[in-house]
Amino acid sequence: MKFIEPRNINADKVDWLISERIRALVSYYAEYTEYTESDVVDQLLHNILEDENFIEWIKNKRNNKRILKHLHLEHLMEEEEVG
Repeated sequence: MKFIEPRNINADKVDWLISERIRALVSYYAEYTEYTESDVVDQLLHNILEDENFIEWIKNKRNNKRILKHLHLEHLMEEEEVG
């Protein structure tokens, strides 16, 4: 039996403007995946962390330790200290 993992979502409402087309896309994708629209947006935006150029940009920022901690990427700080 596999146990259910807690979601541990610290969600906040945001006030973003997105196009009607993107709202429809998220809505249909949520229907297709059987996730909520919020879950779809959260998971898709989480994929931004796979952008190597974005990660390099963060590493080169002056206060990168604060940013990495905020994004739960502390392991990247350790890699820089070792390497």
